[in-house]
Amino acid sequence: MKRVARKCTQIRETVNDVFVGHPDTVEKLLAAALANGHVLFEDYPGLGKTLLVKVFAQAVGCEFDRIQFTPDLLPADIVGTNIYNPKTGEFQLEKGPIFANVVLADEINRAPPKTQSALLESMEERQVTIEGDTMEIPSPFFVLATQNPIEQEGTYPLPEAQMDRFLVRLQMGYPDSLDDESEIMRRRIDWSKNDPSGDVEPVISMQTFQRLQRVVEDKIFVHEAIIEYIARIVRTARAHEAVDVGPSPRGDLALLRLSRALAMTRGRDYVTPDDVKDLAVDALAHRIVLDMEHVIEGTEDADVVEAAIGDVEPPTAYSRGEA
Repeated sequence: MKRVARKCTQIRETVNDVFVGHPDTVEKLLAAALANGHVLFEDYPGLGKTLLVKVFAQAVGCEFDRIQFTPDLLPADIVGTNIYNPKTGEFQLEKGPIFANVVLADEINRAPPKTQSALLESMEERQVTIEGDTMEIPSPFFVLATQNPIEQEGTYPLPEAQMDRFLVRLQMGYPDSLDDESEIMRRRIDWSKNDPSGDVEPVISMQTFQRLQRVVEDKIFVHEAIIEYIARIVRTARAHEAVDVGPSPRGDLALLRLSRALAMTRGRDYVTPDDVKDLAVDALAHRIVLDMEHVIEGTEDADVVEAAIGDVEPPTAYSRGEA
């Protein structure tokens, strides 16, 4: 586990050599990728969401592609289509950008629902269907999507079914300190260009990254008390008076997977209550639909999850020796 943790630390450090600040966001992004999940970045423009995604893909040695979502984007622009080749007299498959390992869906809420639905099959089943033919997407595969929460003109709200397929929703916010904001400008001067992600050397190979994903699945112990703790948090959030539709069991599974991945990045082979608490808002809040009365009063989905964490007593026994 120490060797695994060192690899995870190297990945985070490589990303932070380019992306300034927000170490907790980088840690959660790494945990989500190791848990083989998709990430929705919901934040204001100009905060470095796209840069973070590109640098991360380079650091873990994965093939990267980008889809710029626009109102005229078609499903075939995402998954690909069969194109007639006059030389051979046959149709040939032109694969779309969805066949990369890391797909950046930039401003995902600018595409209409029909186009967004093209992502549903690939995000859930890791496969796409083109004109009746089903093909698997190479592993690892995860979608890192961005959306601007303040601009509503020319956008389409993501369907709840699609929101539920994102393992986490991350919000990084503005730079944490004056030093971080100044460092962003210093690095821009040193780089002499706006996008240095192409200069990032991979820390590990894609095959090694896949082995780390298997460690999360096979080697990280989860005590029965932790399983019950996660279930209690989800059920408490679901029963909150402000909630119209609460997290489904997919929310339980998402928080479980993330907690195991976070434990591994921190050098442990078992999950603690702190792992669960650190990720509960990111894993559950976007799966909650609030009733309109509480929305008007200013209640937010994150408030519901934080209240649930405060109401549920964490377990005191959770390591392997206490099973």
